[in-house]
Amino acid sequence: MTHWVVEQAFGSHPKSLGIIIVRDLPASYASQREKLLKFAYKFAKLDESIREKYTNPASNYSFGWSHGKEIMNGKPDVLKGSYYANPIVDAPTVSQKEKDAHPEYYGNNIWPDPDQKGVEGFKNAFKDLGQFVFRVGCELAVACQPFALAHFSDTSISLPNLISTSQTTKARLLHYFPPASGDAEPSGDEPVDSWCGFHLDHSMLTGLCSAMYLQEGDGFEPVVIPSPSAASGLYIRTRGGDLIKVSIPPDCLAFQTGEALEIATGGKLRATPHCVRVGDNLNAQNISRETFALFMQPNTDQHLSLSETFGQFSQKVFQEHYKKSR
Repeated sequence: MTHWVVEQAFGSHPKSLGIIIVRDLPASYASQREKLLKFAYKFAKLDESIREKYTNPASNYSFGWSHGKEIMNGKPDVLKGSYYANPIVDAPTVSQKEKDAHPEYYGNNIWPDPDQKGVEGFKNAFKDLGQFVFRVGCELAVACQPFALAHFSDTSISLPNLISTSQTTKARLLHYFPPASGDAEPSGDEPVDSWCGFHLDHSMLTGLCSAMYLQEGDGFEPVVIPSPSAASGLYIRTRGGDLIKVSIPPDCLAFQTGEALEIATGGKLRATPHCVRVGDNLNAQNISRETFALFMQPNTDQHLSLSETFGQFSQKVFQEHYKKSR
């Protein structure tokens, strides 16, 4: 990957998108993606009493299952459910002091019981895809380093080292519930962030799989269908403020920039604002959207600026989205 490609994607030019597509992935990626994204659907279909067994309030719901806990657009987000885990580190080895200060990152993973009916194999599928995206992200970080180095406030920072040695990596498996019948709006009136509000990731880099749309089939196995609306999907704002719909090919990965990288570069490499739109006709067809994101960032004691560590910055983000002061 050339310096020019990285600069076109992540630079400050008004047309820069803040996102880059990685192609020519191994053939095995397609089956890894489909297997895990179907698990997102299947887990969300479990009885609520079962799903709640795998929640963790002490971590601000940042390990295991989370639904309706996060604040988005000023209200609890019930439009999607998430399953969080660190696919690289099952049990962090940082000090107890760091664990107590940052339970959102330094907790132990929570996995569905191996014999949990309907989601057998969930853990392995989650870790397999998460570790693959992580490896690609680390390779991308190496390609980005020459470009990023020119913008870091601290020129001793190595983006590949910060990401590859971190114990804060977090993956999020997302299930977007089909909109309720009363939530339907004419397409011209539908806000662009109707499925997920505009936000910034607080990572340095975020890896994204192409979303998969699923419809209920016979029994417990969902059916993969094409995107049911040209308007459905991920939208981002370019560095110049234009709104662009992003289509990630199913055999590719995408990576976008987060707020931690913006802070570490003194605002020179800006985070990518993005949202998700429902689009037309989803409501009647009972269609859900599944995707997977991997957030890559430094350990909590890493300074992003002279006055703020990643841990301090993250605490502000969690307090905003979960309205909990500690």
